[in-house]
Amino acid sequence: MTAPVFLAEAGMLDADRVVLDGPEGRHAATVRRLRAGERVDLTDGAGILVEGVVAAVAKDALTVDVHVRRAVPEPVPRLVVVQALPKGDRGELAVETMTEAGVDEIVPWAAERCVTRWKAERRDKALGRWRSTAREAAKQARRAWLPAVADLATTADVAARLDRASAAVVLHEEAAARLSAAAPPRDGEIVVVVGPEGGIADTELTAFAAAGADPVRLGPTVLRTSTAGVAALAVLAALTGRW
Repeated sequence: MTAPVFLAEAGMLDADRVVLDGPEGRHAATVRRLRAGERVDLTDGAGILVEGVVAAVAKDALTVDVHVRRAVPEPVPRLVVVQALPKGDRGELAVETMTEAGVDEIVPWAAERCVTRWKAERRDKALGRWRSTAREAAKQARRAWLPAVADLATTADVAARLDRASAAVVLHEEAAARLSAAAPPRDGEIVVVVGPEGGIADTELTAFAAAGADPVRLGPTVLRTSTAGVAALAVLAALTGRW
């Protein structure tokens, strides 16, 4: 059975014995009910991963003896998905599956045709759910690097991000070019834009094209906005050698 993974604060993993407390320690001790002698892995989410064994268990903390410490290089190229806000809980589904597929950053985007709107009074709560989902999915996927979830972006923000990228594409069902036929760079940052269920508005497409993004399609079928991002990541991971 694969050892569970828990997050530790930066700097804690330098020691040969680590006390995991706070929410992660409480979850390990009271929810997972880990016991002395069991294997456990810890990561700081920024490339450090340690393999250890539980030495002692308290009410809301674990003491872990570190056996192996590894520094995992940051994946290249960096894969970023600009995700238009889906309806309902499909936003968390998109974040979860993209995290499992290896996304490095997710940028929530308030597209013109989004049905869902993160109004000021609910924006922080919604963003918090996305970040929590990414964190838990990264642990489940045993990632040493946690993906970032950026603040809510406007179309102008997205265009500026595309302009800075090493390569940028916009998923569009009417595009002539296929993403699978692309030749993406093997370093730098690749940004993929996923539109809302209602499609990307013409003004948005124009702005993104002006920023250097190429329209591409995934295949003969039209995917939901909550699943298109993970499909694009799979293609790019294969093309760039990350998979």
